Amino acid sequence: MCEGGKGSSLAFGQVVIGPPGSGKTTYCHGMQEFMGRIGRKVTVVNLDPANEVMPYQCAVDIAELITLPDVMENLKLGPNGGLIYCMEYLEANFDWLQEKLAAFRGHYYLFDCPGQVELYTHHDALKNVFAQLAKWNFRLAAVHLVDSHYCTDPGKFISVLCTSLSTMLHVELPHVNILSKMDLIEQYGKLAFNLDYYTEVLDLSYLVDHLASDPFFRNYRRLNEKLVEVIEDYSLVSFVPLNVQDKESMRQVMQAVDKANGYSFGDQEHRSLEALMSAAVGADFHFTSTLAVQEKYVQSQDKAVEEEVMDL
Repeated sequence: MCEGGKGSSLAFGQVVIGPPGSGKTTYCHGMQEFMGRIGRKVTVVNLDPANEVMPYQCAVDIAELITLPDVMENLKLGPNGGLIYCMEYLEANFDWLQEKLAAFRGHYYLFDCPGQVELYTHHDALKNVFAQLAKWNFRLAAVHLVDSHYCTDPGKFISVLCTSLSTMLHVELPHVNILSKMDLIEQYGKLAFNLDYYTEVLDLSYLVDHLASDPFFRNYRRLNEKLVEVIEDYSLVSFVPLNVQDKESMRQVMQAVDKANGYSFGDQEHRSLEALMSAAVGADFHFTSTLAVQEKYVQSQDKAVEEEVMDL
């Protein structure tokens, strides 16, 4: 992975991004275990200087270079300013990162990134880190995690769509948006529409109409309509549902990411023609994965209604 070396081998991986609490570290842990069981050599790289508790086996840790508590204490910065400084410091020390990664040639990489949204929407430090990795022949896909509970609040979901779109345009990597914690979605309340409405980001005018039923949001209908128009005009945002505890859900997410970063089309693993064509076409991917989660969600809702009737 020498910089500028055309003959160096390709390295594949994921940069796991998303807001705080979206499940990035849990995802890295689950994906590391899942890929390990199918025989893939996986290296997890922690790029979050605020991440002190890591359940996964961390091969490369930014804490060896810089930590957020040290920056906050020595430079008298807050958490947000401290994280930005840490990413700029990493950008200025590419040689450290290159040396650490070189020890794991032939591995698949999972980059656990910080949770500060500004780093993915308008600040350039982390974007430049990803661009440098590309120069070292890394083929990466951005895995953007969003907590699925935002689906239960139309206003928050529109905000999530705007953030996801902004992230996709700024990071400039093949992108897979994930609705995480799907195993907990029934605890957040009843969805206004079927789950595929949120994962496929269908006609958002229905969401605006639903928001207008709230007296508070009725005054902001015109604003919401314009935000929705921007999202629909780009037609880029969609989501894959994820339950880290479910093997099939993990497999489907891995398939989507492998297709995005090109790993599916390499010779790193022995694949059947059927598996390769499935990854290439992927026509029924979102439908089947969403349908499985939707069935579980509907069953849980039906059970809740039955219990209420029994109580009466």
